[in-house]
Amino acid sequence: MEKEVIKPKNKIHPHKFTLWVGIGSIVMMFAGLTSAYIVKRNQSGWVSYDLPIAFYYSTIVIILSSLTVHLAEKAFKVREMSKYRKLIALTLFLGLIFTVTQFFGFKEFWKMGMTLQANVSFSFLYVIVGLHALHIIGGVIAMIVMSLKAFSSKSRSYSIVPVQLISTYWHFVDILWIYLLIFLIMIK
Repeated sequence: MEKEVIKPKNKIHPHKFTLWVGIGSIVMMFAGLTSAYIVKRNQSGWVSYDLPIAFYYSTIVIILSSLTVHLAEKAFKVREMSKYRKLIALTLFLGLIFTVTQFFGFKEFWKMGMTLQANVSFSFLYVIVGLHALHIIGGVIAMIVMSLKAFSSKSRSYSIVPVQLISTYWHFVDILWIYLLIFLIMIK
């Protein structure tokens, strides 16, 4: 009788699976919010607005940060740790710059009188962009942890999983921001 060869299953790492479930949930949340935005936009009292220039600058910054996190992941894979440290720190810095430029965008809105209480259209904008900002802040916190570990003399973990997780998440919030920006430009 022939012995059955057991092939290893291609399993997804539990942390990666959890991340993808979380990303799916976030996609559903933003799909619901943008759908509600479209429905509400057709009701009376809706006010159109132009997005602040700071939002466009922040888009450039987040795209650059997506590139740096991709390069950081590549450097980690080939064990170019010095390059990885610099790139992960640069990604963190760009994430912080993105957050600051978003703040300046909201400051522009406030100067124009576009506050949460002013109109329902502004409330939707604040909720949608504000929730994205919270996800960015979560990514920045994870990036801080990654940077601290990268520069720590005590930590010498060479597991690629955390790097892949932060890279995937960061690309996701990048793509999400681009979607939201295009959405807000096209559906005023």
